[in-house]
Amino acid sequence: MLEEAPSISINEELRRRIKTYAVDAAKRFGYRGVGTFEFLVDAAGQPYFIEVNARIQVEHTVTEAVTGIDLVKEQIALAAGEPLSFSDEQIWVNGHAIECRINAEDADQNFAPSTGVLTTWLPPAGPGIRLDSHCFQGYEVPPYYDSLLAKVIAWGRDRPEAVARMQRALDEFTVVGVTTNIDAHKKILASEAFKAGQVTTHLIDTVGIEALSA
Repeated sequence: MLEEAPSISINEELRRRIKTYAVDAAKRFGYRGVGTFEFLVDAAGQPYFIEVNARIQVEHTVTEAVTGIDLVKEQIALAAGEPLSFSDEQIWVNGHAIECRINAEDADQNFAPSTGVLTTWLPPAGPGIRLDSHCFQGYEVPPYYDSLLAKVIAWGRDRPEAVARMQRALDEFTVVGVTTNIDAHKKILASEAFKAGQVTTHLIDTVGIEALSA
């Protein structure tokens, strides 16, 4: 539901270890293409490999925001047999990025899906804000597909600025016709756990529920 880059839950040494694991694995089985190597990190800072998603993922936008690399363009070029347009040494992380997936869901009803016609659709804009969406005023949200309506990406020079920009963007985002998780995002971003970077797999079940009921 919410992604950010770079993660503040891990230090640079651990980040380098995870990167090495991913690169070594890709080389060993000859992986060619854009993809995501996923890991979980426990409270002791030990990483555990989960899976490889051999495709562009929803959260690729935060990587694009902090690196300036168009991952979709790279994926198409690789599929056409072309090499990467950059080297590892040319990848620089600049600033901080947060993505909020705006879903047609009711957080107060255990994130039950919501359907209907978008009678009002006013997405946010402004400095550091990117919006990816297929929606428009009059669009009918069907019950047959993923509930994702849009992705809001906020970039800032640091994490507090990215958070502030995202909060402003969510305040501006007006959707009428279906129930969305915009308010849930606002409350999570405002929670002390998120501010402190204490984001775990139990965020919604523990801190998240408290934040959503506030």
